Amino acid sequence: MKLEQLFSTVDYKVVSGNAEAEVSDIVYDSRKIKPGDLFVCLKGYNSDGHAYAAQALEKGASAILISDDLDIDTEDLAVIKVKDTRETLAYISAQFFGQPAKELTTIAITGTKGKTTTVAMIKRILECAGIKSGTIGTLGIIIGDKTIPTNNTTPESYEIQSAMRRMVDEGCKAMIIEASSIGLKWHRVDAIDFDYGIFTNFSHDHIGGAEHKDMDEYLECKAMLFKKCRLGLINRDDEKWQKILKGATCEYKTYGFSKDADYVASNDRLLSTPGFLGASFELSGARNMKVEVAIPGHFSVYNALSAISVCAAMGIKNEHIAEGLKTVAVKGRVEIVPVPGNYTLLIDYAHNALSMENVLTTLRQYKPHRLITMFGAGGNRPKVRRFEMGETSGRLSDLSVITEDNSRFEDVMDIIEDIKVGLAKTDGKYVVVPNRKDAIKYCIENAEDGDIIVLAGKGHEDYQEIKGVKYHMDERELIAECLEELKQ
Repeated sequence: MKLEQLFSTVDYKVVSGNAEAEVSDIVYDSRKIKPGDLFVCLKGYNSDGHAYAAQALEKGASAILISDDLDIDTEDLAVIKVKDTRETLAYISAQFFGQPAKELTTIAITGTKGKTTTVAMIKRILECAGIKSGTIGTLGIIIGDKTIPTNNTTPESYEIQSAMRRMVDEGCKAMIIEASSIGLKWHRVDAIDFDYGIFTNFSHDHIGGAEHKDMDEYLECKAMLFKKCRLGLINRDDEKWQKILKGATCEYKTYGFSKDADYVASNDRLLSTPGFLGASFELSGARNMKVEVAIPGHFSVYNALSAISVCAAMGIKNEHIAEGLKTVAVKGRVEIVPVPGNYTLLIDYAHNALSMENVLTTLRQYKPHRLITMFGAGGNRPKVRRFEMGETSGRLSDLSVITEDNSRFEDVMDIIEDIKVGLAKTDGKYVVVPNRKDAIKYCIENAEDGDIIVLAGKGHEDYQEIKGVKYHMDERELIAECLEELKQ
């Protein structure tokens, strides 16, 4: 593609060379430059791509995109200057991949909590309605049964545009993305005119360092989504709901328990049978129906409401909404794994004290016979995390099963000793089973009727990191192996 075609939707200045140059690909990582590429100099928190312009020249890049002047000889190279290379990357990536967003129904979700679960709920509802969808978020880029890992919840704009093109090519009609505050701040979702934007909630997170200077900036970045979408779906029960709409250019509808919301939930209650934990509620207002959600906790009602509001706006029938929410599962997020027996086994990503507190408090509401928590702690991380996790599990679990979890370059037994320091502050019972598969087998073998067993820490991860090497390890596979061994 010629540079002038690539830059046809942005303001730019040709510093040297000419806009007739052909570009074979767009690259912002200097290590990946190939002859004919356009190298984009991105400014990050720790590095500046302008420092690698000479390297791009040596590797045969056909053009360089800059926002600052370069101190190298670029006479034989096309150099394009713009105000903000990160913002421009979004628009030229959209152009490079043929504006794929225009061929999809696009849905973006922002908020402190609930984004991953809400994405899964919407995807499942659309599947029930016969609409193939792709998703982008914490769990990676998911198209059909393929998952492409990503480094960030909201990847760089080039990856997003590339993923959407692939979605279109593979028959998807919709795309659902987690729009993190950082992703919005760093222009990663620019060049997409979203059909729908969802606000889940707002609480303290991502403050300091490379993220946000304060809570005001954090909120302002989330609010950016509602200047980039056609219809906003807003949690009216969140105290920041009106501030999130400050400067919004979209129309909006609201959801919540508030009687003034467009989609109103009432009569919520928890549902529990062996192998199933969920919630139910009644919906009134813009839609009227009874809803059952296959994800534990009262909070799942809010996630379900956000999913319902966007799917209703898309014209999805109640029967497909009901079926989707009753059968949804989120990989690694209180994910229930079917087992023979009258107990419930689930996998969760909780890997620090706060997330463990949240999931165990939620599961306590189901009044289990016993709540058993299997967990470890990551190596080469602050020891205080281990103390806190041990104390949290000891306080909230009837039994803690202490095991390994990404020990990295530390000895597993040293990590376990640190966890025991936290457990010692409580009256909680515990056992130590250092090998993770053996620990899972112990939990299954000793399960009693009515127990809820949580395998915490790994969630969607499918590896175990030891001494710098990532070994394949998927807990779902380990559970199946344990069940087979116990059967024999």
